[in-house]
Amino acid sequence: MKSRREFLQLAAITSAIIGSRSFSSVAAKQSLSQNELLQFDSKGQVTLLHITDLHGQLKPVYFRPPSENYGVGDFEGIPPHLVGNEFLKHFNIKPNSPLAYAHTMVDYVNLAREYGKLGGLDRTSNIIKQIRAERGDNKVLLLDGGDTWQGSYTSLKTQGADMVSAMNLLRPDAMVGHWEFTFGKDRLAELLDEMQYPFLGGNVFDTEWDEPVFEAIKFFERGGVNIAVIGQHFPYTPIANPKYMVEGWSFGIRPEVIQKNINKAKKKGAEVVVLLSHNGFDVDQKLASTLEDLDVILTGHTHDAIPEAININNTLLLSSGSHGKYIGRIDLDIKKGKVVDYASKLIPIFSDVINPDPEMTEHINKLRQPYEQECNRVLGKADTLLYRRGNFNGTWDDVICDAIMIERDTEISFSPGFRWGTTLLPGQNITIDDMYSQTSMNYPEVYRMEMSGKMIKDILEDVCDNIFNTDPFFQQGGDMVRVGGLRYTCSPKNKMGNRINDIELLSTGDLLESNKNYIVGGWGSINPNVKGPKIFNLLENYISKEESIGPKKQNNVKILGM
Repeated sequence: MKSRREFLQLAAITSAIIGSRSFSSVAAKQSLSQNELLQFDSKGQVTLLHITDLHGQLKPVYFRPPSENYGVGDFEGIPPHLVGNEFLKHFNIKPNSPLAYAHTMVDYVNLAREYGKLGGLDRTSNIIKQIRAERGDNKVLLLDGGDTWQGSYTSLKTQGADMVSAMNLLRPDAMVGHWEFTFGKDRLAELLDEMQYPFLGGNVFDTEWDEPVFEAIKFFERGGVNIAVIGQHFPYTPIANPKYMVEGWSFGIRPEVIQKNINKAKKKGAEVVVLLSHNGFDVDQKLASTLEDLDVILTGHTHDAIPEAININNTLLLSSGSHGKYIGRIDLDIKKGKVVDYASKLIPIFSDVINPDPEMTEHINKLRQPYEQECNRVLGKADTLLYRRGNFNGTWDDVICDAIMIERDTEISFSPGFRWGTTLLPGQNITIDDMYSQTSMNYPEVYRMEMSGKMIKDILEDVCDNIFNTDPFFQQGGDMVRVGGLRYTCSPKNKMGNRINDIELLSTGDLLESNKNYIVGGWGSINPNVKGPKIFNLLENYISKEESIGPKKQNNVKILGM
């Protein structure tokens, strides 16, 4: 029996072997080249580049696409609600190909070992510099869709400063936000002062004076074309995240305000109007079908990666994934103030294929240097694929739920359905960096409290309606709250109050009783003054006690009618 110290020493050696770029790099480069990834038939005078939902990831990552992404109502069975082989068939992508790996979970582990990680801001920087050089800097507009500052160990420790610094070097022309607001109004103001580009958002108003908090529109000239960019922050920020962090500000979708800003932009001579949005894909699909004179929506929040732009009511809609895996590109041909033609592509950032930009690499290394030793500290080893994305389950959240139940001594546990969080392959070490990529946030306390069976069902029903309401304007994005200690059935197509049934306590096999109280633990509460250990400290304690980590119980949700 190895000691804990011997195990961690062995784990570090194994990680160096597994994590080396030699095998995946060779395999990836045999199948791909940087020029192939960038191959594109340029059109017109303007190139729009879009990145979104980086979630603090400066370096390349594994990120497994979801195995469930159900759509309801008018959105059932259409992008982005296609996964796996259905996704490949719809977009005519060859199975087992690099694009199949980038876009789906099919044979994910084997393909991940073959093609390696994606992302890395130094690779992204290289691609952007190359496109700017080929097209001409005066034809390219780079836009950041938000959720950029939060989601890693270094972003938490620097309170977003590392990401602002790196993004300044990348030179976006504008950005919008969501998790940026969870740093609080004071810190947000400090970081905005450090930014060298505007933070646009026409849908946030001061509640006392009913005046816009941020600039709504920014005009740019690219390729001799007048372009208006309208910003849209996440409309449900005070509901999905703590309200006290944005006290005094009112959010919302506000389609009437968007239309007024479109009209204003047109009156001021805009030939192209772009909505830089953090609404989520389905919300923006509905907006595209109702708004007039809107040429492009670059959408974020729901982490959907669509290989090409979708045309809805003459509005081009492109979603560029998350965690730095992709750059979205749309070229526009404009004649007489109208878009007459376009070309689009989602460029996957294969880190073993794309050469890093030395300037950005040096900058990232400098940002991470004070934290590198701690980031690389090994806590344990993954004995299975650890991922987050999926409408109902992710193995990382299964582990978190197990940890809460044991460390907080509860019967039931909840983990929020966040879509951010990277992936670990079986056999990889779990480092501090990896663990914080699942838990890095500014309201991390793990509560322990009594809840009645009725309250538990109400919580599950409420979150479920956020995801499966047939009207996307009532959806807030994210996935279903993860549960530990429970089993239940879900019927997404049913009405509110009738989607969640047969809730069973796993420890006894008994159905939950409405009037009976149960001990529940969870994290990510939006309520103020929550007491309890921080989730990253709790999870570190849990993982450190085990030599090998995986979920103790999976598939505890049965889906009906889909």
